[in-house]
Amino acid sequence: MKKVIITILAIGVSLGAIAYVLTKNKKENEAKTAIVAEKNATVSVKTAVVKTEEVSLDFASNGNFEPIQELTFAAEKSGKVTKVLVKEGDYVTVGQTLAIVRSDVINVGAQNANAVYQNAVADYNRFENAFKTGGVTKQQLDQAKLAMVNAKSQLTQANINVGDTRIKAPISGFINKRFIEPGSILTGMPPSNLFEIVNVSKLKLTVTANETQVAGLKVGTPINVKASVYPDKNFSGKIIFIASKANESLNFPVEIEITNNVSKDLKAGMYGTAEFASNQQKQALKIVPRNAFVGSVSSNEIFVIENGTAKLKKVTAGRILGDKVEILDGLSNGETVIVTGQINLQDGSKVEVIK
Repeated sequence: MKKVIITILAIGVSLGAIAYVLTKNKKENEAKTAIVAEKNATVSVKTAVVKTEEVSLDFASNGNFEPIQELTFAAEKSGKVTKVLVKEGDYVTVGQTLAIVRSDVINVGAQNANAVYQNAVADYNRFENAFKTGGVTKQQLDQAKLAMVNAKSQLTQANINVGDTRIKAPISGFINKRFIEPGSILTGMPPSNLFEIVNVSKLKLTVTANETQVAGLKVGTPINVKASVYPDKNFSGKIIFIASKANESLNFPVEIEITNNVSKDLKAGMYGTAEFASNQQKQALKIVPRNAFVGSVSSNEIFVIENGTAKLKKVTAGRILGDKVEILDGLSNGETVIVTGQINLQDGSKVEVIK
């Protein structure tokens, strides 16, 4: 009996020791887990410092050059091409003959129209003399006159058609595409394409400006323009259009007309940069990086760091200056603003600054 009691006591002591060890381990694990959780709750961010600096209000904007004038024109009459006098790449002037269409049938039509007109004139003269002697009525004379007028109109059109046997350039420019060859059969309906002409003596560059920038622009203002393929050359331009409504990106399209140089170096489709010079000198402005704003500049919300935590502040944004934004109110020089990681932050979140 004594051995049984001793055995029971030994088992009890062992179980108690095991329970103590398990409880101790549990508390240690919970403490470690709390430390890890606290560490994981810290959001890694990058920062910048609010500061006042001298800022230029000049800015540049990019786009692609477009021809100021281009035209793909088609045949108005049917016929057979006998000669093509230009090739792709040739420069042509308005009114220059580009091709010749066989005019046999057209010339016959003009001759027939002339014969009809001469007969109509003779008939009218005869009716007019007869009317004076009472040989025909006033109605018959009027009908003869109407026939003469109609014949005259048909002759005029026939002569125009004869002129149309020479296909002439409607605008000046380079032959960018030629759609016909000698022997090509032209149709007026549907019309056969003849040539594509591109005029690059002047070009257009469409760029955008934000609301701050566009406020200082005026139509007619001279603009210096550069092409990416000619970094050492400058081209003269002027503003010809400023949109009255912002696009979907809340920027305003601005069109600039550029005068090409004598050698026509600029080509439609090249990449260009318009350089907008401000009339104002550099200004001392309080600025922050544009990416400091939560979402977009229009939110007027920025996270600052105070004692290792993120604090959401309402600010008043001023002018957007490229990748920087003017701060009118809400921040002081020397404050630290968060520029990355805002998507994971709430007001009061603990943060860890990374370089």
